[in-house]
Amino acid sequence: MGVGEESRDRIARRAARELKDGMVVNLGIGIPTRVADFIPEGVHVVFHAENGILGAGPSPKPGEEDAFLCNAGGFPVTVTEGASYCDSAIAFAMIRRGRIDMTVLGALEVSERGDLANWIVPGKRVAGIGGAMELAQKASRVVVVMNHVNQKGEPKIKRQCTLPLTAQACVDLIITDMAVIEVADGGLILREVMAPYTAEEVVRFTEAELRIPDGVVTIP
Repeated sequence: MGVGEESRDRIARRAARELKDGMVVNLGIGIPTRVADFIPEGVHVVFHAENGILGAGPSPKPGEEDAFLCNAGGFPVTVTEGASYCDSAIAFAMIRRGRIDMTVLGALEVSERGDLANWIVPGKRVAGIGGAMELAQKASRVVVVMNHVNQKGEPKIKRQCTLPLTAQACVDLIITDMAVIEVADGGLILREVMAPYTAEEVVRFTEAELRIPDGVVTIP
């Protein structure tokens, strides 16, 4: 399974195709931050960060980081023309009022009904659940980006999540290094397969049941 830089960029590039002109979008840490580097031509979006930036831009080039500019995960960012700043209380109020059109989040597990587990592996120390809980519940659209299997080769798309949940029935779309899967009322639907994988391989590495409609697209 691909877990390298090229694979992560490929996932982020596909996720960027979900951006629509005029959206306000929040990007989680990890692979989601890369989405800002692949905005489709002609699409203007405003990136929101929980630490108080409205108008965050792509990652800075090495050596051009501004120590005073970072995202909610503490990683360097740039800002776009017209960007504004606020305190984190206002930034979270934007989320809780439903003002975020889409969030792109990483995940440890996703269930067949769209439950999201992305904040803790029991026994490991973490800083806390962070803003993912609000984003998962309140963003108009939730897109998950992740590797299809974990480091042990086990499926991350499950019938039921085994890890503590961030939010229930919140995920709309899952994009992995193997496939693009829609979370629908009746379960999971395989929409696209990432070459060189096949639909059969995607099914084999997915614990949850997948519906495979006619016309599944293969992404080169």
